[in-house]
Amino acid sequence: MGHLNPHFGTNSSNGLREESPIKPSRGALACMINFEIGAVLAVMRRNVRWGVRYVADDDQLEHSLIHSLKELRKQIFSWQHQWQYIDPAVYLRPFLDVIRSDETGAPITGVALSSVYKILSLDILDLDTVNVGDAMHLIVDAVTSCRFEVTDPGSEEVVLMKILQVLLACMKSKASVRLNNQHVCNIVNTCFRVVHQASSKGELLQRIARHTMHELVRCIFSHLPVIDTTEHALTNGSRSYVQEEVGSADEDHTSESKQLENGNVGIESDGQSSTYASKDHMGTSDGGMNDSGTSEKLTEVSNGVEASKNDENLMMEPFGVPCMVEIFHFLCSLLNVSEHIEFGPRSNPIAYDEDVPLFALGLINSAIELAGPSISKHPQLLAIVQDGLFLNLMQFGLSMSPLILSTVCSIVLNLYHHLRTELKVQLEAFLSCVLLRLSQSKHGLSYQQQEVAMEALVDFCRQQTFMAEMFANFDCDVTCSNVFEELVNLLSKSAFPVNGPLSAMHIVALDGLISMVQGMAESVGNEPFTSEAAVDDEGYTPFWRMECESYSDPNCWVPFVHKMKYIKKRLMVGADHFNRDPKKGLEYLQGMNLLPEKLDPQSVAYVFRYTAGLDKNLIGDYLGNHDEFCIKVLHEFARTFDFQGMNLDIALRLFVGTFRLPGESQKIQRVLEAFAERYYEQSPHILINKDAALLLSYSLILLNTDQHNSQVKKKMTEEDFIRNNRKINGGKDLPREVLSELYHSICENEIQMVPDQSTGSPMMTSSRWINVIHKSQKSSPFIICDSRDLLNYDMFAILSGPTIAAMSVVFDQAEQEDVLQTCVDGFLAVAKIAASYHLDDVLDDLVVSLCKFTTLLTPLSIEEAFVALGDDIKARMATTTVFTIANRYGDYIRSSWKNILECVLSLHKLGLLPARLASDAVDDIEPPSDSDRGKPATTSLATPNMPSIPTRKSSGLMGRFSQLLSFDVEEPRSQPTEEELAAQQRTRETIQTFHIDSIFTESKFLQAESLLQLVKALILAAGQLRKGTSFFEDENTAVFCLELLIAITLNNRDRIMLIWQGVYEHISDIVQSTIMPCTLVEKAVFGLLKICQRLLPYKENLTDELLRSLHLVLKLDARVADAYCEHITQEVLRLVKANSAHIRSNAGWRTIISLLSITARHPEASDVGFEALAFIMSDGTHLLPSNYVLCVDAARQFAESRVGEVDRSVSALDLMAGSVVCLVSWSCEMNSVGEEAAKKVNQDIGEMWLRLVQGLRKVCLDQREDVRNHAILMLQRSLAGVDGIHLSNALWLQCFDQVIFTLLDDLLEITVGNSPKDYRNMDGTLVLAMKLMSKVFLQLLLDLWQLPSFCKLWLGVLNRMERYMNTKFRGRRSEKIHELIPELLKNTLFVMKTTGLLVPSDTIGGDSFWQLTWLHVKNITPSLQSEVFPPQELEQLQAKQLKEAGIPAADEAVLVQSSETTV
Repeated sequence: MGHLNPHFGTNSSNGLREESPIKPSRGALACMINFEIGAVLAVMRRNVRWGVRYVADDDQLEHSLIHSLKELRKQIFSWQHQWQYIDPAVYLRPFLDVIRSDETGAPITGVALSSVYKILSLDILDLDTVNVGDAMHLIVDAVTSCRFEVTDPGSEEVVLMKILQVLLACMKSKASVRLNNQHVCNIVNTCFRVVHQASSKGELLQRIARHTMHELVRCIFSHLPVIDTTEHALTNGSRSYVQEEVGSADEDHTSESKQLENGNVGIESDGQSSTYASKDHMGTSDGGMNDSGTSEKLTEVSNGVEASKNDENLMMEPFGVPCMVEIFHFLCSLLNVSEHIEFGPRSNPIAYDEDVPLFALGLINSAIELAGPSISKHPQLLAIVQDGLFLNLMQFGLSMSPLILSTVCSIVLNLYHHLRTELKVQLEAFLSCVLLRLSQSKHGLSYQQQEVAMEALVDFCRQQTFMAEMFANFDCDVTCSNVFEELVNLLSKSAFPVNGPLSAMHIVALDGLISMVQGMAESVGNEPFTSEAAVDDEGYTPFWRMECESYSDPNCWVPFVHKMKYIKKRLMVGADHFNRDPKKGLEYLQGMNLLPEKLDPQSVAYVFRYTAGLDKNLIGDYLGNHDEFCIKVLHEFARTFDFQGMNLDIALRLFVGTFRLPGESQKIQRVLEAFAERYYEQSPHILINKDAALLLSYSLILLNTDQHNSQVKKKMTEEDFIRNNRKINGGKDLPREVLSELYHSICENEIQMVPDQSTGSPMMTSSRWINVIHKSQKSSPFIICDSRDLLNYDMFAILSGPTIAAMSVVFDQAEQEDVLQTCVDGFLAVAKIAASYHLDDVLDDLVVSLCKFTTLLTPLSIEEAFVALGDDIKARMATTTVFTIANRYGDYIRSSWKNILECVLSLHKLGLLPARLASDAVDDIEPPSDSDRGKPATTSLATPNMPSIPTRKSSGLMGRFSQLLSFDVEEPRSQPTEEELAAQQRTRETIQTFHIDSIFTESKFLQAESLLQLVKALILAAGQLRKGTSFFEDENTAVFCLELLIAITLNNRDRIMLIWQGVYEHISDIVQSTIMPCTLVEKAVFGLLKICQRLLPYKENLTDELLRSLHLVLKLDARVADAYCEHITQEVLRLVKANSAHIRSNAGWRTIISLLSITARHPEASDVGFEALAFIMSDGTHLLPSNYVLCVDAARQFAESRVGEVDRSVSALDLMAGSVVCLVSWSCEMNSVGEEAAKKVNQDIGEMWLRLVQGLRKVCLDQREDVRNHAILMLQRSLAGVDGIHLSNALWLQCFDQVIFTLLDDLLEITVGNSPKDYRNMDGTLVLAMKLMSKVFLQLLLDLWQLPSFCKLWLGVLNRMERYMNTKFRGRRSEKIHELIPELLKNTLFVMKTTGLLVPSDTIGGDSFWQLTWLHVKNITPSLQSEVFPPQELEQLQAKQLKEAGIPAADEAVLVQSSETTV
């Protein structure tokens, strides 16, 4: 039996009394009781009636009451050391007799009550006291049956207050656990009667009585959590000890009088006893009950919380659950005082007194608050909550009284917190039929009702897990409505101010939406989200059989609810198809695997039963069809109902509530036959067969039509109904009481034959409530959600669109700062969720919506901008929010970058951005001051000319000049006022808080797609600006866009290729479309160079790609290139110095060297260009095979250039000649590689060397003598310094043909064909060239003499000498040449003689080589042969050769002759 633990007490759990009073000592206890005795006696002696003695013939001289008090006084001081053994009844009984006596007046009774209260409040009675239970029973019995004479109204109220005081003290006493259930019920009953009686008394008594009632309820139900739950007596399934209707009308008057006599407060007036709380008296009481009917009903309810006699033993057990069940049932029954009052939109709000239901609702709320979840452990209490209480709450929820509605909503919120797992269907019904219905404005309800309902909904929305639980339990349950979705739609529509100003209702609805999104935002990231899209279609599975393995494990129920939501969506689509064409609807469901490929009756029946949205008319027609398959579906449909334990009318209501009965009698016949068969199968208790069930069902439908059809004037009486149903139960009559009950049920509550098919919130009817209770018995368990992010993704997909729209509209119309801030909080919460779930479209929509409120998308003057950002709080908050979102959630912004950039560019045009916004792009990009050229490079960050805003000043000559012009043109402006200055300061401070620079400087952290979209938006914005008409302003902004673009590029060096193509194309478009120098093309060129400078050290694999982009510089218009050539070259120099080591490819170097080569002839850039080239070529540090030829060619161009000094040309030649060292070094490095590789490398080196000497040859023809002569010397050095290089003989022959011989020929041609004024001292150059040829020939003599073409080479040398000897310079021969050539030829011949290459009988060319040699020598110097070969020596050589060859002497003459002839 569930009852209190004796050791529980009253102070441990509910906090009703924090500290127990200190017990008096035993002596003090005697004194205290003595004092109370004296107090009672003193009051009694005041009355003459008690002050005189009785006459002598009486047995007693004193009245028994006084005598007992005096006897007690005699005994108390003798108990000083034995109080613990004294039965409390001994010292309590005299006081209780006074209380119970009807002879005492109100003052005496009041003092006696005070004495008892004092004993109770001091905790003299505790669990260790002897017979404490009996003592507590005595106190309760005495006080609940208290009687007294009413002397005056004031003393009467005092007594009533003290009665309340004592009864409350009993319940708060530690010994209260010794009370039994009946006593607790009596206490509550007595207190309630006092409450009722107080309605005609003073206000103080009314308030104290009601407060005491609340305290009693709190005290009683605070024990429930600790009661032992082993209730064997309460689990029998019946609640027989609870009256079906407390104080029902059919209770006989005798028992009622007995009840009143035993449990009510009475008075004695004029010697006659009358019941103070009689029905007549209550009927005349003026406690606010305005009509007698309501008072009578209240009287019936007030007849008590008392168990029937059958359960007296149960009620005599210790205080526990039975009394709580009785009390709670009693409290709920108080709400029945208005059960016959119609609540609806047209009912009079003052047609009933709201005082009683408010009082009852308050008591119920107190009980629920303290009992909490413990109610679910006790089936009887839970059953009351699920049915009786919730039905009343549903009814009072439609009350016209906002106060009652508010109280009802608070109770339901408490029930949600404590018992939602047991109230799934009831909560759905309350939300749908009450709150959602009242919150709409289309049901003719008052504004106050709507507002209270809306506030209640918002309170629910503020609960952390409410929305997730609504979605999981209802929107993802095919048998339930989409509560979450309906709630979102309602709140979003209610937040829209349609054709009027913003009202409190709109703000409340908006608060609800924002509470939802903020709750989601707080839980985002707690768990990885899963999307419904992940549901797999596994083929046909009967959805009505699907069950979750565990409703407490998220790993089980989350996939399950996703699956069910997926099915529910498809069922809704299928319902739409069915409503247009049932056949096609079923085919669609088959295609969606919601029905089997081959239809079976059971599947179709379950689809009809559990699919919301189906047209119930079509279902009725289908079920009533005579087709065999349809008949089978009908019987399967009937089997989906469980009618066990139901009355026939309830079962019929449940059945016909799912479809509309067809109009044809044959169809009705078939439908009712299926129903009767199912009902008889499950409830065969009274009915003999299914035919009886069928006939009675028909009869009920006819009765329903008769009673509730307005066209039927003469209504069927109960006797008519009973008579009509005679002999239908197998030839026998049904019990009269059964038919009577059915008759009254139909008369009082119509069977809805036309089910409500509206998609909105339905009205709760009795039939619908029956469905609710039936559904609650079959529904799936309530899923408890926690704070983890389990369903937010799916919920947000529903919530985001309406919420953004509603917030935007409210933000647009609101003026109050707190409302605007609420909207901003909502915007940020939506942004956080959208970013967490990667919902780019949602975030873009949000940003686009916000940008409209910034006022930056419309053209503004600077003054208007200050007003917008300084004084317009809405624009300031919107702008702040936009940039907050951009900084926090930029990763997931896509198309809305365009709108954000429009805001940024608008601020830039107004000159309101920080000076160093694009610092990463601006640093080191600005070219050095070009004051020498007089063309200042303006920066886009310069503030437009606004004299009233001296934040930044234009720099440079042109800037100062433009300022002077503006001062001339513009009229002088007045100084800004203090208000304007304050607005300016606020604007600047506001813009600083935007952190716009972070968007671009932190772009390296953006996701790839977002970064790409940002870059595209920048390029698009810049492109549109360049097409504008206002050149200066648009160019300034286009430059700013370009700077931002370059800043982003530099910040994203690790993924440069992601955006490089777009950036390059944009810069290329600028470069190639610009024909005049301007800031934009300047920024483009130098930005490109800056990108290369910054990125080359980090992106070696992209070196060629980056350097190739510099080809754009080569495509500059000539005027543009000329204007910026020097600065471009300076940047190239920096690039070369910083990154030479990173440039390896020929393509990369080709770009660099091409840029340097162009500067060779530029008067301002050539020095810098040559410096860069010298840096590359000096010491061969940065010379590579890939750039060797390029550098040599560039050096040649600098050597040939006459822009610089001769020394620079000489230096260029030195660089060329010095590069041979690199060739030698590379050749030596090839020793470690394979033969084939070495051969290839040597071949390449040979070609590079040939390009070198060819380049030097060209410079040898220079008009300047010093350059020309130095070039010949450098050529000679380059030809002579190749000892470490393996050059093939063929290459040397090619060198002679293309370099040396060509040089000599060209020099001779220049000398002959030009004036000495143009080419000074050419004879000296010719001398150097001839020496060069001679030295190189002798150097290679031993290597080349064996070649077949050596003879040709030798003749070439002789021919050049001969030509030089025969050429006249200015009409005469050059002495230097005539002296030099014979000497050189002589040395050459001696070397050839010494080496054995030139002998009379040579093997090189036979006689021809010897003969050809001397033939040419004779033309040059005829006497040279005798000097080289004296005659005697020549004869000896010839004879020796002939002898060795074995040639006859006759032939010797021929040889000699031949020799001589040759000479």
